[in-house]
Amino acid sequence: MSRALDRICINALRCLSIDMVQRANSGHPGLPLGAAPMAYVLWTRWLKFHPGNPQWFDRDRFVLSAGHGSALLYSLLYLTGYALTLDDLKSFRQWGSRTPGHPERGHTPGVEVTTGPLGQGMANAVGMAMAEAQLAARYNRAGHAVIDHCTYALVSDGDLMEGVAAEAASLAGHLRLGKLICLYDDNAVTLSAGTDMVFSEDTRRRFEAYGWHTVRVRDGNDIAAIDAALEVARAKHGRPSLIIVRTHLGYGSPEQDKFKAHGSPLGAEGVRRTKMKLGWPLKPDFWVPDEALDHFRQSLARGAEWESSWQARMSAYADAFPALHEELQSLLRGELAESWDADIPSFSADAKGMATREASSKVVNAFVARTPELTGGSADLDPSTKTTLNGQGDFNPPSTKAADQQGSDAAGWSYRGRNLHFGVREHAMAAIVNGIAAHGGLVPFGSTFLIFSDYMRPPIRLAALMGLHVIHVFTHDSIGLGEDGPTHQPVEQLANLRAIPRLITIRPADANEVAVAWRVAMETREQPVALVLTRQNVPTLDREQLASADGLRRGAYVLRDAPDGTPQLILVASGSEVCLIVEAAERLQEDGVAVRCVSMPSWELFESLPQSERDEVLPPSVPARLAVELSVRQGWDRYIGPAGDMLGIERFGASAPADVLLKAYGFTVDAICDRARALLEAR
Repeated sequence: MSRALDRICINALRCLSIDMVQRANSGHPGLPLGAAPMAYVLWTRWLKFHPGNPQWFDRDRFVLSAGHGSALLYSLLYLTGYALTLDDLKSFRQWGSRTPGHPERGHTPGVEVTTGPLGQGMANAVGMAMAEAQLAARYNRAGHAVIDHCTYALVSDGDLMEGVAAEAASLAGHLRLGKLICLYDDNAVTLSAGTDMVFSEDTRRRFEAYGWHTVRVRDGNDIAAIDAALEVARAKHGRPSLIIVRTHLGYGSPEQDKFKAHGSPLGAEGVRRTKMKLGWPLKPDFWVPDEALDHFRQSLARGAEWESSWQARMSAYADAFPALHEELQSLLRGELAESWDADIPSFSADAKGMATREASSKVVNAFVARTPELTGGSADLDPSTKTTLNGQGDFNPPSTKAADQQGSDAAGWSYRGRNLHFGVREHAMAAIVNGIAAHGGLVPFGSTFLIFSDYMRPPIRLAALMGLHVIHVFTHDSIGLGEDGPTHQPVEQLANLRAIPRLITIRPADANEVAVAWRVAMETREQPVALVLTRQNVPTLDREQLASADGLRRGAYVLRDAPDGTPQLILVASGSEVCLIVEAAERLQEDGVAVRCVSMPSWELFESLPQSERDEVLPPSVPARLAVELSVRQGWDRYIGPAGDMLGIERFGASAPADVLLKAYGFTVDAICDRARALLEAR
């Protein structure tokens, strides 16, 4: 490979990128101009991928955490032979384009995760590395390394300032994820100023303290030094690596090293002067020399060879370990075993009942042995969220000696465990499980108290945007948790989760609804699911007298109807309040009021039904409706209508025993009956 061809290829990346930004009159030219050399070295010398099959499972994963530099990624994808055209590049950031402003998973071939909110992509990369480590440890055998790939991320100054990246990097160092390599575009400029205004830490020493291998490349145009740094990083089996590459934002442009180059087009004159500085022809735009395209397109043949070699290894693996091979193939296809839920129990009626978090534990541990894809854990709350996978081992770092002296095979054995421990890192936990899901082969969950979903909202939103099969288990779902007080008592969090498009939120009423909720969570594809569970006991409803909990699949269902099926009043509730409306209905019925009880565990599942089916549950002919839920009213008006009412909470909680709080806030059968009678009298 000649230095001249290297330079031509790097400048092809740079000039395609700035042409895209200029054509759109929108975008971020600075990162592509500065980071093109490191991207070129990685993609042409180290990254294992097949543009002809972007979903080939044993590919290396590449995450552009600095998603604002998307023009560079699209240039790489086009040049290396993914199913992108020059016309796609020319429609950068336009309506209907396959090249949106920030990379979007599932929208553009070759994009692994949706990035842009800084720090998220780096944490996703940690999750991808964890997924690879677990699958390799569980399925590889001596002489049969069928899961063997690396995760790379290109990160920026902004990424490393974000708290989520610090959380994830700390965990990655602790876990000794040796197949995780981050290239840090150290250009010393942010969107609004030089980094010296806000960021003066010694990043290298910080990451070394986390347990990372670090190396500094002092000249971002020195491709030999970048290449050597990647070679050393790949050999560090027992530590993730941070390669700090000193680059120049907007390299070669009139705005080089100025914050204006970050997020503003260079302008026609700026593009002209940049191309002159790089020795690039001024006309036409989007020009790529044949020799550069030929060199990049070698990735197609190289990738096909890699995939063919892997298929041969998989064939030999199938012969040697047929049962393991079949299980692994099922995971890679994302298929649940036919009888995966055969051991899920049904729960007998019990007035005392149990907390739905406890029911969740019983349900999960009844099916976990039949679902090898399930993996997950909590943000240091397993004893409280009840999410331990019994008998499935812990995902732990290998010993230093084993990892450093014997390499990745020895290190891998400690990664077999399916119980993940995230520490007190809720934000990183949610972003990491996104990475695990995006990697493929596993269905991950993360768990914490519902109140801490506030810390997790950005990655929850991104999971919904990406359509990832992620499960969130939120416990301690109301003021019913009691003495911990308002800092830990969620009030507005349900409304917050329900506001996220494509997120399915389920708040089951009892143990049997929990069982169905877990079935829905495991079976749902291309959408995240949030299970919202109680700390306090709730009765297990008598399903011989009430409707089957299978109604949960519809989102809302008639749990108990008026005797003649023509109610005067509809009581609607979710979660722990359902038992209250059932008892209230019995009392009201004694007074001659015809009452229908509706359990409504999931707005999203209910909204997926045709309007005619929703009207069967909440008939428009019955305007007297009372909703009961330990949360804010926001959103409920669509179901109760203008003539309805809601017993909810419009203020923060307090520190007291749960039974005292519930009575003080009006969540009693007597209060519900009084509210219902007032509603009927007002008509």
